[in-house]
Amino acid sequence: MHYADDASMPQAGTNGRAARLALALIVSLFFLWGMANNLNDILIKQFKKAFELSDFQAGLVQSAFYLGYFLLAIPAGICMRRFGYKGALLIGLGLYAVGALLFYPAAAMHTYGMFLLALFVIASGLAFLETSANPLVTVLGPPEGAARRLNFAQSFNPLGSLTGIWIGQHFILSGIEYTPRELAAMAPSARQAWYAAESSAVQTPYLVIALVVALWLLLIAFTRFPATARHEADDNGARPQLGRLLRNKRFMLAVAAQFFYVGAQVGVWSFLIRYTQGTMPGTPEKSATNFLYYSLVAFMLGRFAGTVLMRFLAPVRLLAIFAGINIALTAAAVLLPGWIGVHALVATSFFMSVMFPTIFALGLDGLGIEDRKLGSPLIVMAIIGGAILTALMGALSDAAGIHRAMAVPLLCFVVVLGFALYSRKLRAV
Repeated sequence: MHYADDASMPQAGTNGRAARLALALIVSLFFLWGMANNLNDILIKQFKKAFELSDFQAGLVQSAFYLGYFLLAIPAGICMRRFGYKGALLIGLGLYAVGALLFYPAAAMHTYGMFLLALFVIASGLAFLETSANPLVTVLGPPEGAARRLNFAQSFNPLGSLTGIWIGQHFILSGIEYTPRELAAMAPSARQAWYAAESSAVQTPYLVIALVVALWLLLIAFTRFPATARHEADDNGARPQLGRLLRNKRFMLAVAAQFFYVGAQVGVWSFLIRYTQGTMPGTPEKSATNFLYYSLVAFMLGRFAGTVLMRFLAPVRLLAIFAGINIALTAAAVLLPGWIGVHALVATSFFMSVMFPTIFALGLDGLGIEDRKLGSPLIVMAIIGGAILTALMGALSDAAGIHRAMAVPLLCFVVVLGFALYSRKLRAV
């Protein structure tokens, strides 16, 4: 695999192996945050049982998580400008490990708010990781290959997502589901014991995750990074760069498109289990989880397929085609709930696969190195769409049904299509 030009690697031959190790570690971070992101989809189902939550309340899992991204993206960018890519990565991994460790006391206390705090801390760490790793990949090679290179690196993200779903399916979800009538018939002590058991199921998986993340922190701390990743501290103010970015129409549209894309992705995956059980009554939770697993397999295949297709199609054109297909698929989920709707939502994952990295790369295209340092956290901040739009979907589901809530991602894909068409027109000028 080709990550960078020779110019981005240390010149000394003895440093070549260390440089390759550093690049491999950077790519591995896409796996680690993919695992954290999609464990949330399991947690929504788990906490809904353990705390008797409505769809809106369960959706707060994603709200707390993506709020961390939103609030910490700019501080992450400041740290990256001051301490470099490596410093920001170490801070991010430290916060990730601490957040995972907080799951242990949260489960012992059986407090939903404590779980939300733990998720916020994890996401704060991921804000540092994404703010640093994404732009680093875009500069490790020729500018014209940035979108394809970032798509390739992000192909490892769904591998982490699949691992997260596997962990959740086999080590968190118990498969025990009681109806409201059955719960009401249980003795209070038995009911509380069941709630406590469902809550404590997350302790061991997140403890193991914390240890793995801590190990990765140590590996990165003692690894020599390539020259591209080692830059001088930047003490200049960010005001000139911010002004240029705010006046850059395509960049601002990329921020908006990323907001709506992330809202669509997080919303579809967060409520896929709920959609399956709500539109195909009688489906056990572990069987419904299989559809989420299939979605992530499709997402992973789409990443690799997208990387190949970008050799023949311009990334912006592929983005437009995939957005148009997903508009049709989410419309099917709204209008044809049940078997057709479930499979349509699974299929959306294949076509969502190229959207985040392509929007990210298009947003940074043509920016100078200093503008990229500030532009990257601003695009990462757009991940707040996962918090706002998922909560909106939960509220709409409570009011009108889970299948109608899929109208939210449908509208999000319309925005992504609009951004792709605008960017394509701009490039043709």
